[in-house]
Amino acid sequence: MSFFTDLAHQFIAGQWRTGSGSWDIIDFDPYNGEKLASITVATVEEVDEAYRAAERAQREWAETNPYTRRLVFERALRITEEREAEIVEAITTELGGTRLKAVYEVHLAKEFLREAIQLALRPEGRILPSPVDGKENRVYRLPVGVIGVISPFNFPFLVTIKSIAPALALGNAVVIKPNQNAPVVGGGLIAKIFKDAGLPAGLLNVLVTDIAEIGDALIEHPVPKVISFAGSDRTGRHVASVAGSHFKRVILELSGNSALVVLDDADLDYAVDAAVFSRFVYQGQVCMAANRILVDRSILEEFTGKFLAKVTSLRTGDPADPATDIGPVINNFQAEALTSLVDQALAEGATALVRGRTRGNLVEPTVLTGLPADSPVLRQEIFGPVALLIPFDGEEEAVRMANDSPYGLSGAVHTANVERGVRFAKRIDTGMMHVNDSTIQDEPLVAFGGEKYSGLGRLNGDSTVEAFTTQKWISVQHERSPFPF
Repeated sequence: MSFFTDLAHQFIAGQWRTGSGSWDIIDFDPYNGEKLASITVATVEEVDEAYRAAERAQREWAETNPYTRRLVFERALRITEEREAEIVEAITTELGGTRLKAVYEVHLAKEFLREAIQLALRPEGRILPSPVDGKENRVYRLPVGVIGVISPFNFPFLVTIKSIAPALALGNAVVIKPNQNAPVVGGGLIAKIFKDAGLPAGLLNVLVTDIAEIGDALIEHPVPKVISFAGSDRTGRHVASVAGSHFKRVILELSGNSALVVLDDADLDYAVDAAVFSRFVYQGQVCMAANRILVDRSILEEFTGKFLAKVTSLRTGDPADPATDIGPVINNFQAEALTSLVDQALAEGATALVRGRTRGNLVEPTVLTGLPADSPVLRQEIFGPVALLIPFDGEEEAVRMANDSPYGLSGAVHTANVERGVRFAKRIDTGMMHVNDSTIQDEPLVAFGGEKYSGLGRLNGDSTVEAFTTQKWISVQHERSPFPF
């Protein structure tokens, strides 16, 4: 497909280039296995070229009037709106995203572009008092310089834009390394939008490569001051370790094991709808997805009947078909891993209320219950359409179960009493918790991030300003200071 081959390149200093590595990354359609493009990987030398180009371009960009800077984001938003159908199709083709998922991702990305327009004008300095006579303390908020963005495969268009758009709006330059499974949607497509929007060359660069080729060069390089990473906690731990040893700031959006909790007074039909969406949207390949559905035992039978009826009505198939609810998982490795995980749970004593088939990369929904309390499956991220249905007896046990996880990204609680829900939400060790809604939420103004192994730092709104700027103290002495010698 010419769309993918046209954008499947390195993008350095405003130029589309072929990498100089000795091997290619192959971009596949996860549904039918069609080869979309091959991309020769970038080398350590090209990592250096991209960062140096960003460093050069950033100096002038930081001095550009923010009212001028924001024009780029106004144009980027218009281009995204004009090309929305093309972007939706690309998400469906490269990621196996259903139409619902693709439209949802583009909608949120547009909201973050709208926020970036405003963000260009957000940084404010302060004048602070001094105990020293005649001294004026000025605190300036300045761009950090260059930011490295390492994005995931599951929501690459959205997650990349929510880092790079505000970073650029605040006066920084960016180097993106998209996931190998999403080199176009998470890389070339975004570069093309911003190039066409008039972003000066060098401010946004894309490197399609792999740690097997470049090692830790993307993180260790002296130019970037902040690394924004979204992906697994295992890789995130490595990113944090390497970045920390080089005194770089990190923003980490990592794995999750969210619980959706249904209390005894919940609206069951609504809770079922929220639970099915929270678990199965984009085949469950969402860090905020509800791995665990916790249900008060007093309503378990009724909830289970409604939940299973809805799950078994989901259609698995071609993601390009608007009637499809569940498309393919991203690759064969993931499909096989999910099959092994279900087999493990069953061997531990779990019961399959629904056991989906696996056909290539198409993995039908599975619902498990009766897992032993010490099962590792309960405490790990499940990146696929496998739901764990778990009963509890009363709120105290629900709190304990929800918190019994090394992760703490998102969660939800359903109850007829909103304030009861809020009290419950405060007791859950997560960065985000939602009362009477799904576990999957993201908004431009609200701090987004996790606790425990689910991440470090926050993005969105004021948190993004903190993440991608630094403060500088400049004092002015209007009188003569007395010195002791």
